[in-house]
Amino acid sequence: MTPDQPLPILATHSGKFHCDEVFAYAVLRLALGLGEAGRDHMLLRTRRADQLAGAGIVWDVGFVFDAAAGRFDHHQRGAPLRPDATPFSSAGLVWQVYGERAVAALLPPEAAGFAAAIAAELDDNLVRRIDEIDNGVAADGPLQRDTLGLASLVGEFNPSWDDPSGQGPGAGDAAFQEATAMLLGVLRRRVDALRARLAAEAHVLAAHRAGADPRLLVLDRGMPWKNVVFAHGLPVLFTVSPASNGNWMLDTMPPEPGSFAQRLPLPEDWAGLEAEALAAKSGIADAVFVHLRRFVGAAKSRDGALAMAQKALAA
Repeated sequence: MTPDQPLPILATHSGKFHCDEVFAYAVLRLALGLGEAGRDHMLLRTRRADQLAGAGIVWDVGFVFDAAAGRFDHHQRGAPLRPDATPFSSAGLVWQVYGERAVAALLPPEAAGFAAAIAAELDDNLVRRIDEIDNGVAADGPLQRDTLGLASLVGEFNPSWDDPSGQGPGAGDAAFQEATAMLLGVLRRRVDALRARLAAEAHVLAAHRAGADPRLLVLDRGMPWKNVVFAHGLPVLFTVSPASNGNWMLDTMPPEPGSFAQRLPLPEDWAGLEAEALAAKSGIADAVFVHLRRFVGAAKSRDGALAMAQKALAA
């Protein structure tokens, strides 16, 4: 963009704002690589048709859905529905086109391959909910107001009736930007959490494939692993991984999610022992402890923890 070129215009309606149009704006900024309004684009909040006509992208206003033309409203008759007949909001309509690009903008280059999977999961468990709330419908029963939910939190950014910032031609514009900043933070954190989960899954599966015994999972870093074992039906009984205090942990595997039982507990005669007592009983010199309930133990070294696992398997 040269200095003499006009800034691109992104437009939504004026007045009270809701989660769907604020979320859609956050997604557009990420996907299009845009910074603050006024620097590399203009945000126009209006209901005037003549002003909307000059905008490059318009959402939640205008009574037109035409993705190719950059129009993403859902208030008109015949507005698009999800495959299960849930109505889209402007958030859902914008996400279908720009969601994966928005996610990719938040990922480091080495995680770019996760963008499609993360975008699909966010659409299912976040964007769909915004659609439901904005349209007053819910696939899982009556729609309940959640005062701690994202839609409620965004709504609270709107100026109160006696706030001067809620009056005049730019009413609520500053609050709209504040709400956008919050949603940008939410998206960044959720994308990173899903990236980390997918990265852990890939690492756990690779470590399991590389292991000599499919019942023993050895990780070079601490990371979530139990859900991966369940999801992929791995025959893991024990996992060895480093702890933040320098020890190496030996964890047992529960038989099902949420269970406090173990597929195979650590040996009964190790239960509740520590240091010299455990070393004498187990024959492993650097053994540190075994919990009384036999679901976790530790050694000072990787080799020590592996030896504990192998003796437990043999027993």
